[in-house]
Amino acid sequence: MQLRTLELFCSVAEFRSFSRAAVEHDVTQSAVSQSIQQLEESLGTRLLDRSRRPLTLTPAGELYLAGVQKLVRGYQRLEQDVRSLGGRVAGRLTVGAIYSIGSTYMPAAREEFRQRQPDVQVRFEYGSSDSVARMVESGEVDFGLVSYPRNTRKLRFVTWLQEPMRVICAASHRLADVGEIDVSELEQAELVGFETSLKIRRVVDAFLARHGVSVDVTMEFDNIDSIIRAVQANRGLTILPESTVRKECADGSLRVVACKQMRFTRPLGIIVRRAGKLTRAADEFASLLLGRSLDSVTASKPVRRRGTGSTDAGELPDDPAGDIQAAAGSGVAGNANGSSGPDGMADASGRVDAQGRARSRRASVVA
Repeated sequence: MQLRTLELFCSVAEFRSFSRAAVEHDVTQSAVSQSIQQLEESLGTRLLDRSRRPLTLTPAGELYLAGVQKLVRGYQRLEQDVRSLGGRVAGRLTVGAIYSIGSTYMPAAREEFRQRQPDVQVRFEYGSSDSVARMVESGEVDFGLVSYPRNTRKLRFVTWLQEPMRVICAASHRLADVGEIDVSELEQAELVGFETSLKIRRVVDAFLARHGVSVDVTMEFDNIDSIIRAVQANRGLTILPESTVRKECADGSLRVVACKQMRFTRPLGIIVRRAGKLTRAADEFASLLLGRSLDSVTASKPVRRRGTGSTDAGELPDDPAGDIQAAAGSGVAGNANGSSGPDGMADASGRVDAQGRARSRRASVVA
């Protein structure tokens, strides 16, 4: 069985389409269809259900895909390791990321990496933090970029960024032109929020509860982009990571409202498999994000909160006198205090952020 055929099958399974797989591999659609048909004949079973649109995998196809993905990824890693012996970084890199990281940080990171390593083909797979973790664990992606990362039996995380959370409102909202508010001014305010199943919603709720503030969450979404659109359309109010609304604040449709007590963050991390080793391309890309080699960094120690046994990366407490250890310097990141440099510029170490901005705050918390 040729490796090319297995790669085509993986692409058809991913895109649920012969035509998109053909474009991905620069071949004709008929060539893809014939390759998959020959593969099914050699196995003596159907791998795809062609009666549905989009295509779906049969039970045999699901089983075969899981094994083939590991085989193809293993070969690609071997190929990259051999090429790297000569100092050349080449091949394919697949990164898993949550949607907000993808839209905020990855465009500039991808372009910067392309300039540094033109022989590496970079692809991104997007999903929730849980789905990205599953992709990393199964080997579908080289590593993942998630919020509220966790150490597990099979995965370890390295702290990447701490994104400051801010009160965000539409330009026409009553708080838009207020210089600074006390958190008590949010009492009974109508908020657009995250779904209650998400960690970020529970963190926001806990912050408000600590300050005795009750709000009316009128709309709930599972992603930041939908929250932004809802706030814009309904002259609304929300609490989001500041870095996710830079574009909207720049065009004037949204405003950041300073809040005296709001000093907590959304932690972002890089998750990798405990077993195995990153490819040279993966380590180079992670190094661009972190500002140092991922292989040189031990797993971040999780924040353990009394009585919980939690192994999550904790948010920064809103108490400025708490045990916070912050360190300047990171890779592809926005500045934690909201300031920024010129677009497309890197700092002295060559590190850039999503908008071309350099440096951010990283922090570890000891509870």
